[in-house]
This record gives sequence, C-alpha cells and structure tokens, in this order.
Amino acid sequence: MKNKKSSAPQEAETRPSRCPDNSAFKQQKLPAWKPQLTAASVLSTFFLTGAFCLSVGVSLIVAAKSVREIQVDYSDKCSHCSKLRENSSNWNSECLCSINITLAEDMLGDVFMYYGLQNFYQNHRRYALSRSDEQLLGRNVDVQNSYCAPFATYQNGTPMAPCGAIANSMFNDTIDLFYNFNSSVIQVPLLKTGNSWWTDKNVKFRNPESHNLSAAFAGTARPPYWHKAVYLLDEEDEKNNGYINDDFIIWMRVSAFATFRNLYRRISRKGQFTDGLPAGNYTFHISYNFPVSKFKGKKYVILSTMVWSGGSNPFLGIAYLVCGAAATLTDALKLFPECRNNAEELRSRIA
Repeated sequence: MKNKKSSAPQEAETRPSRCPDNSAFKQQKLPAWKPQLTAASVLSTFFLTGAFCLSVGVSLIVAAKSVREIQVDYSDKCSHCSKLRENSSNWNSECLCSINITLAEDMLGDVFMYYGLQNFYQNHRRYALSRSDEQLLGRNVDVQNSYCAPFATYQNGTPMAPCGAIANSMFNDTIDLFYNFNSSVIQVPLLKTGNSWWTDKNVKFRNPESHNLSAAFAGTARPPYWHKAVYLLDEEDEKNNGYINDDFIIWMRVSAFATFRNLYRRISRKGQFTDGLPAGNYTFHISYNFPVSKFKGKKYVILSTMVWSGGSNPFLGIAYLVCGAAATLTDALKLFPECRNNAEELRSRIA
C-alpha cells in the first residue's frame, strides 16, 4: 500500500501538463491597443461616415440619371399576335409585328438590348427547382429521378432535352432592329454571344461529348413548348449551340422578382453604329412567339446604355443617401446635447 501511495505523486510529475506554455502569446500578454472613445472621436466618425455615404449616394444617382434608356411595351401593340398565341393550337403559325420608335438624342457608347417580362413568377419554388443540373453539364442522367417532372419525359418514355419547367418556358421571341436612314433601311448589327456570365458558359453548362451535336442528343426530344430541338438553337455557331447557347443560359438564371429584364443582344459598334445608336427613326421587327395574356403579363423591349455604376437603377444611390442621412442625423442628435452641456458648464464657471 505504501508503494502505491508513493507512486501516485511520481506519476503526476511525469504526466505532461495541460497548461499552456509560459509565453507572451499563449498567456495573452502581448501589447494591445484599446481605443479610448470620446465624444469628439465618436461624433467625428459619424460625421465622416455620413458625409462619405451622402457623397457616394449623390454620385450614384447622378450617374444613374445619365443613362439613356427607351422602353417599349409591345404586348399591347402586337395585340393581333397576342390573340393568336392564346390558342395553343396556333403554336406553329408565325406572327410578325413591327413597332416604330424615335430616338431624340444619340445613344453613345455601348448599347444593350433587353427583353422584359412583367407578372412572370420565376421565383416560384417548384418552378425554380424544375431543372436537372447534371443534364445541363452534358451527363447522361435519368431525368425521371430529377425535379423536372412533369416536363421530364413524354408518355412513350422519351426524355426531354433540356428537361424542366424553366427550360420549357424559355423566352423565344425574335427581335431585330432596323435604322430608317433617309429613304434606306439599315439593319442594326446585333451581337448574340458574349452576353452570359463566364462561369455559366464555361463551368455550369456543357454539351454532351460527341463528334456531332445532333448525334449527342439522339434519343431525346425537345420540350413541348419549343419550336425546335436544342441542337438547332444556333446552327451558324457551334460554340453557341445546344446547352451553351447564350439565350438559353441567360433564361436559366431565374429572377427573384416577378418583373425582370434579361440581356438579349448588344449593339455591334461598326459602320454607322461605331459610336452607338444615332438619333433618328428605328423599327423593331418582332416574331411574336411567347404568350403572356394568360397570366396577365406584359412584354417589353428595352434599349439602354451603361455608365461606370451600371444601368439605370437608382436603388443603390438611394440606399447610400438613407445611410448617410441616418449617420448625419445621429451625429446631430448627439452633438446638440453635448454643446448644451458645455454651454451650461461654461455659464456656471463664469457665475
């Protein structure tokens, strides 16, 4: 028994200690600086923050107002096409519509063409999930086990490519712009590639590997609302065909709001349009395919320029102004009582 009692202290001495090393770092004895908050430092911080936010907000709003933009609602102006598309049996009938616009001033610099939709809820949960990312990566997957239903396969078992409600409802109007110069009509050159995000084009979307794109999609069928198969989206450019088509990629990035716009084309700056769009008369030629009357929606075509802060959206500028005003107001509310106390203290000293 004595041996056991004497061995216990020896084991405690040989057991490694769990205490941290006696160093300045591990003992938290390093030199540190703790700011001493005074009324002057706090008030000056609030004032500088408010001044910065107000100046940035004003700059953003001024920049947003300098954007040249024209928006045309063509869902009502192409009413004859809208009525034709109300009947789904007319899906294969082409309907053309022309809309004249006038630019009072030049739209200088890069000009972007957007299509806009109103009252189209892409943020619905089942709609936003109705896709197969594995399929869009070009992999051979069983779409029946995905969220694509009821747009996964046809009754005979043929899989849809691409599958899902998002792809099935892809915007498919065709919009061309013509410049009416004197007595001649000049088609404005439009760029249909380079409009999607690099990560989407090169990472998230891939075509199936095959020597021929049509052979890669053999055994599949187009979605029911599409007019042509996915490998026919752009037959002129194989780098813009299939799943890596820019129009398709942009549509597959769903919007968080019911009213939104997507980039459709960019004006190619060459010839008469080197500096942008000159002032004058223009005509939109629209092949009307996308129906909106059933969900009481509207369609727009938008021409817009860009500035250093982006497009014509004053939200960020307003947010900076609100933050700047709040900081300045807080500074003022704290400054007045401080001045009053100093004045009373000075008055008492004089008395």
